[in-house]
Amino acid sequence: MTRSYFATTARGLEEIAARELEFLGAKEVKPVFTGVHFQGDISLLYRVNLWSRIIFRVLVPIAEIPCGDGKELYDGIQAIDWRDYLSSEETLAVQCTGTNDRLNHTHYTALSIKNAIIDQQRQQGNPRSFVDTENPDLQINAHIEKNRCVLSLDSSGHSLHRRGYHRAMGVAPLKESLAAALVELSAWQDDMVLLDPFCGSGTIVIEATLKALNIAPGLSRSQFGFQKWPDYQPDLWQSLLQEAKEKQKSQLNAPIYASDADYEVLRQAEDNAYFCQVQDYINFSLQSITDLEPTSDRGIILCNPPYGKRLGNTEELWPLYKSFGDVLKQRFKGWTAYILSGNKELTKQIGLRSSRRTPLYNGSLPCTLLKYELY
Repeated sequence: MTRSYFATTARGLEEIAARELEFLGAKEVKPVFTGVHFQGDISLLYRVNLWSRIIFRVLVPIAEIPCGDGKELYDGIQAIDWRDYLSSEETLAVQCTGTNDRLNHTHYTALSIKNAIIDQQRQQGNPRSFVDTENPDLQINAHIEKNRCVLSLDSSGHSLHRRGYHRAMGVAPLKESLAAALVELSAWQDDMVLLDPFCGSGTIVIEATLKALNIAPGLSRSQFGFQKWPDYQPDLWQSLLQEAKEKQKSQLNAPIYASDADYEVLRQAEDNAYFCQVQDYINFSLQSITDLEPTSDRGIILCNPPYGKRLGNTEELWPLYKSFGDVLKQRFKGWTAYILSGNKELTKQIGLRSSRRTPLYNGSLPCTLLKYELY
């Protein structure tokens, strides 16, 4: 049976998430602000949760109700028979996004929805479900826009960007989903050398390695939200897991390099690669920018250098960016560099003209992915 779904994603990644969903087999794909509408069967729902590198969550809409005020919302919630989704022995959690004139506090709105559900359980003569915000049996998402509330079930559970390997965290680590998006937005193919000379926690090179080895990100997770639902199909899920394991590769087609000038930071990156079980595929080295040398006549540099608002002071970073630009111009002819930055003043110090600029967001910080073709 075909159903409608909604994938949530970071701002600026809607189009690339839509392309990923189409690749995975989604139909009627429509990107909107911070998300993508799509359609498919239950197999696709499982497959997207298992394979997506870009999105945060897959929501399954179950109702759209009027919510001009709190009473209208409460009555609409009670009109749904929650026994179809939740038993009294199971826990729940409610997350709310969006507001209107009468419902302008998301925490209070979520509390009202929860109260309407447990009040219905009591009216039916059943014990009430308890709230578990960490690992609920049923995660409900309510999105309010004007005087309508879309109620959805969260099939993912914890956000899909949490791969589980970020045991060692740097000062300003990239989300795994953003790092995966950077890999997709670059011209890198798995038969080309990849270098991250500001590897930090190692997220970019780890995500690139996972992609090159065709490892499904969801294989590292112990559970998804849909596995607690009444209509969960364990045999279907096991077949998808087995298929994913059989598609994995055992070696890279080209080397992946990661370096950093900070010894402690580099150790964190190595630890994360170890937790992800890809440490043997990435060449880590302690190295300053001025010591960088190409290992081939062509390749991709993809990096997220410090840019003032995250680490260090802007003026103090000028020499670093100037040195980086000099190294690119003098030693990396034939390569292509992609640099994520949230500071125009710093990227000016590189001294190169970018051939493409892609606006993105690193959390709430507006950034640009700059492409430099090095001749």
